[in-house]
Parts: sequence; C-alpha cells; structure tokens
Amino acid sequence: GIDLVAMCVNDCLCLGATPLFFLDYVAMGKDNPVLLEQLVRGISEGCQQAGAALIGGETAIMPDVYDPTDFDMAGFCVGASDRSELISGKERITAGDVVIGVPSSGFHSNGYSLVRKVIFEHAGLSVADSMPNSDRTVGEVLLEPTRIYSDTVRQLTDAVGNASVHGIAHITGGGLCENVERILPESVTATMNRSAWEIPAPFKSVQDLGGVAEDEMFRVFNMGLGLVIFVPEDVADAAVEACSTDKYPAMRLGHVTEDAGGKATLV
Repeated sequence: GIDLVAMCVNDCLCLGATPLFFLDYVAMGKDNPVLLEQLVRGISEGCQQAGAALIGGETAIMPDVYDPTDFDMAGFCVGASDRSELISGKERITAGDVVIGVPSSGFHSNGYSLVRKVIFEHAGLSVADSMPNSDRTVGEVLLEPTRIYSDTVRQLTDAVGNASVHGIAHITGGGLCENVERILPESVTATMNRSAWEIPAPFKSVQDLGGVAEDEMFRVFNMGLGLVIFVPEDVADAAVEACSTDKYPAMRLGHVTEDAGGKATLV
C-alpha cells in the first residue's frame, strides 16, 4: 500500500505540486477481509507520510477474473500548485546547475521481475533466507517500502525557494540516466559522477547472484537514488543539507553544461 501511494505522490512532487488526496482501487478473486485490511492499512500509512487525505476507494470481487489468492491494486493522487510554482526542468534547468542525488530506501517498486528471476529462480533463495551482504532476510529486503519524499521536497523549497528548484526527476523504471533525460532541455547535458555515492548492498547482491551487466543494472534499477534534483550553484550546499537525513544523506552528483542533446551521462 505504501508503494502504491509513493509511486503516485512522488511524481506529483516532481512537478512542484502539494499532494492533496488519494483514492485507491483493490480487486480480488475472493473476499478476504484480513488481506483487505492489511492493504488499506498500508495505503493509509502512505497517505500519512505524504500528507494526503485518503478520501475513498473501490473494492471489486471478481472470481471469474482473478484466482482466489490474487489481488490487484491501483490508485491516483491529486496535487495542487500555483501555475507560477510548477517545476518544469525543460524550462528551468540551465548550464551551471548542480545535480543533487537523494537516496532511495531500496528497489522502490521497480525491477521486481528481474529481482524475482535472479533471487528465486536463479539463486534458489526463499523469502526466509538471509539476503547476501545483509543482516536481513530476502523478504525483509524486498518488502522495504518506497520512500515518500513529501518532507524532503518541502524542506528543500523552504530552504532555497521554489524558484531555485530547477528540476526534480523521480528515478523509477528506466534508471538514472533515462529519467533525468526526461526533464532536461535540449540545450544542456547533465554529467553525474558514479563515485559520488555508494551503491547499496541489495543491488550488488542481485548483480552478483545473477551475473547482471552493470549497464543493465543502471537501466532497470534506481541503484540507490530515488530523486535527482537540479539547483543553482549558490544554493547547492543548502539544498544538500535540506534533502539529507541521518539515514539518507543527500550528495552532489555532478553538474550541468551547455551542450546540445539533452543527454545525461554517468562517468
């Protein structure tokens, strides 16, 4: 449930919008009040983290469509912003901007088809087994909820002002470079330093267990970064501090240069 909220809310935050409310949809093959309570509890927790109201939802029991143990969830978030405060990287990002990385909490709801294939099929591990390079089980690592960045973005705009937030990319499917390129204007290139952050152990474990090429890892997973933010140099230090917590310290990733193409590169 938290993941469902996070995927919607974090996209709203990237536009400079404040999440207002959320609605959910749950479909099941068989009525299961205990499971439904667990799912809605997760959605409610996600909404509390996001600062959004859970104002309603729909539950559909469809035995002819789903197996008795199957369920499906969907949802959407509505956010609001003054038009002048909408954040469009293609309009705001400029040469000289600093690129800042904000850590993820784990896989963040993306790449699980590859994770399941590597962990369960190829390596033969179960959810109760210890995750390699970790003091947690496989199940605990894979079920780590997606970070919801409402507090992070609010602290950022309080610290540097909305006008100084030139762009925010939510690092989801497609990985770091592809998601950053989606918000870049054609007149610049963003160069990010691979040495700026330590890739978390779960990603290394999947790569080692499955023999996955590094290019594929960076194409499928967030590799430890949930948001990438663009700000002017003169507020970069304040932005890094505002986006940091003890558990998840933000960092300078790189810079933006004038170079036609709208590309993001990792060096």
